[in-house]
Amino acid sequence: MPNLPDVVLWSIPAFVLLTVIEVISYRLHPDEDAAGYEAKDAATSVGMGLGSLVFDFLWKIPIVALYTAIYELTPLRVPVLWWTVPLMLLAQDFFYYWSHRGHHVVRILWACHVVHHSSRKFNLTTALRQPWTTWTVWPFYVPLVALGVHPAALAFCSSANLVYQFWIHTERIGKLHPAFEFVFNTPSHHRVHHASQGGYLDRNFGGILIVWDRLFGSFVAETERPVYGLTKNIGTYNPLRVATHEYVAIAKDLRAARSWSERAGRVFRGPGWGPASRRAAAGEKPAVGEKPAAEEKPAVTETAA
Repeated sequence: MPNLPDVVLWSIPAFVLLTVIEVISYRLHPDEDAAGYEAKDAATSVGMGLGSLVFDFLWKIPIVALYTAIYELTPLRVPVLWWTVPLMLLAQDFFYYWSHRGHHVVRILWACHVVHHSSRKFNLTTALRQPWTTWTVWPFYVPLVALGVHPAALAFCSSANLVYQFWIHTERIGKLHPAFEFVFNTPSHHRVHHASQGGYLDRNFGGILIVWDRLFGSFVAETERPVYGLTKNIGTYNPLRVATHEYVAIAKDLRAARSWSERAGRVFRGPGWGPASRRAAAGEKPAVGEKPAAEEKPAVTETAA
């Protein structure tokens, strides 16, 4: 297995430089309609990013062990060559799409991913607002390892995907050439993904490529200025609360649940789901308001894998 570069580590200077340029651009050319920067929000995003480095290292120990065991058991091998790396990147991006989509439509997975959507700003520091519980991601990539992709090659592809997505967290770049917008994920597409309007919810899950969304019916073009954040914002800059608030909400809902089927729904159905009969009878609102109840969500989330 040849050594592959740590693309995240090598990209840190570019992350810092681009963020400084974006901050300066807002100072020189303010945009009253843009979400822009707020010091506390940006500090929270950076803090979440630094924390994720620590927790990701801890989660990777059992995950790498599991991936290695699967890799050793499969007779298949994908060599790391100049022409296989692009194919592995393409395959990883495909499975990233389903992982990302799954983390929007299954509440226990959303409890991890909600962290990334918790900012009401949309700038390059938002890209750093990463969860601390990424243990929910690993099952989606088991097929790649089973097909003979070395765990180190998978880690390289995942890192490359993450680095690509840094630059799309900005309002300072408008729509690009239509051909590029058709194939690749762009700031315009990702602004839709981070928006909280009903027509924008649970759309544009692609990492590097947006073609997966076009193929699987989850694409929406940017037509109106997005409103960022959650449908019910958490109103805190405390990194620990940002990282855990949805898990706490799930625990409260489980304690209040009246049946095992409701408990299962509170964990495995969509964010904001609640028994319709209870809400109708008692005027009960969803216990967690980040998203509307599953029955009210766009059809795309009802058919997600």
